[in-house]
Amino acid sequence: MPKFMFIMRADDSAHEAFADVDFSEVLDLMGRYNDSLIDAGVLVAAEGLAPATEGAVVDFASTPPIVTDGPYGETHELFDGYWIVDVADQATAIEWAKRAPCGPGVKLEVRRVPSIDEFPQDNEYVRRERAWREHTGNL
Repeated sequence: MPKFMFIMRADDSAHEAFADVDFSEVLDLMGRYNDSLIDAGVLVAAEGLAPATEGAVVDFASTPPIVTDGPYGETHELFDGYWIVDVADQATAIEWAKRAPCGPGVKLEVRRVPSIDEFPQDNEYVRRERAWREHTGNL
């Protein structure tokens, strides 16, 4: 079955809407959703991210790259977390994404994660990654 990533992006209005919400309430909402993915046997991974103020951007527009500490200049949407699910097809992935406990100002981008089998198998680095995945049980 293919894997899909749900990339959570939130704008300033979403961050403002959750500013006064008790964090335990957010954990309960996300926890119930994650439990439903686990119970269905489709969750592969999920992580939230620390605030952008703790991050940095490495911009390759010049040599050497320019590093900018968060918070970033002008932001329209920030990447706040992700889920990876293993489901039959994109339509099923979208149905799961629609159930996420997100509100106005949040978007989930649904992207297929290509299998290592889709890359040229005669490439040295693909072979190395395959060996690493087999060694770690991630194939």
